[in-house]
Amino acid sequence: MSKLQIASLIGAALALWLMVLLEPILMPFFVSLILAYLGDPITDWLEGRGLARRWAVSIVFLLLGVGIIGAVLILVPVLGRQLAQLIEALPAIFNWVQTSVLPEVQDLTGVDLTADFDQLRNALMSNWRETGTFAAAFLAQASRSGLALAVWIGNIALIPVVTFYLLLDFDRIKRYLRDMLPRHIEPRATALARECDDVLSAFLRGQLLVMLSLGVIYAVGLSVLGLKFGLLIGVFAGLASIVPYLGVIVGVVTAGVVAFFQFGEWTALVGVLVVFGIGQVVESTLLQPLLLGDKIGLHPVAVIFAVLAGGQLFGFTGILLALPVAAVIMVLLRHLYGRYRRSHLYDRGLASEENSP
Repeated sequence: MSKLQIASLIGAALALWLMVLLEPILMPFFVSLILAYLGDPITDWLEGRGLARRWAVSIVFLLLGVGIIGAVLILVPVLGRQLAQLIEALPAIFNWVQTSVLPEVQDLTGVDLTADFDQLRNALMSNWRETGTFAAAFLAQASRSGLALAVWIGNIALIPVVTFYLLLDFDRIKRYLRDMLPRHIEPRATALARECDDVLSAFLRGQLLVMLSLGVIYAVGLSVLGLKFGLLIGVFAGLASIVPYLGVIVGVVTAGVVAFFQFGEWTALVGVLVVFGIGQVVESTLLQPLLLGDKIGLHPVAVIFAVLAGGQLFGFTGILLALPVAAVIMVLLRHLYGRYRRSHLYDRGLASEENSP
């Protein structure tokens, strides 16, 4: 192992150690980095049309701010009301399942699920109560601890400031990092960085837009049907679309149960299937080709594992880091696999198999 490789491993270990130590304050910086990464292509486009970098950043920053604030002011209250209504309706839903669905299942299969369902209902209802108790205790503690509340507000307030300056100097930071690389590895490192950027842009920019579009289609369609919790189900199904086919499966099952419970007949499921069918057609014929093209994103299993592992190791900061780190690791593994396929070790093994009797 060369000195450069040893130094790189030591540097990576020190960076990981520092990240563990600084994890409580890293959240606003990583949120800002993701927002700056998402806004940089639009900034470059505006700059290419003759605008100064500062004016281009100001326009993109204004658009991001209006979009985020508008979503918070419009969606959060509605989603909060629908979530509260869903929690209030849970006992009635459980009673309906126990009195209407379970007897039908028993008649068809001969299996009595009443005892198991009672245990499931008691567990879910106790968890809802514990969640509410925990939230109330957390808010009470936050209100008593002025310092903790001030730190939280300070972290939120830092996000727009850091995002603005990162977006302003995004291209300069990239050039500075590239110039720091040793000249003999700069071409290969730059090529790997471009490949990582392709994966990240396909996933973060493209997939997030696909999720947003599907969430709008599902929420509007279910609301037009008059389905209760239509906005909540549509948004949740759109977010679940981060994994292919998971969003439509979760959405159809959830909306189908709510529709049957609300309208009391199986024909109500036709409207639900039509809404999600329209979403799938729009995704396959318009959203995927337009927003993702032929770029190769992350494998669904890699997405699930990365998000869960990041959250387990570093909390919310780890969730923010999960997908970028997974994209980089995937590109590096693909590069190492390509080098292995071109290596003497691989050719020698192939030649041994061809020469064997």
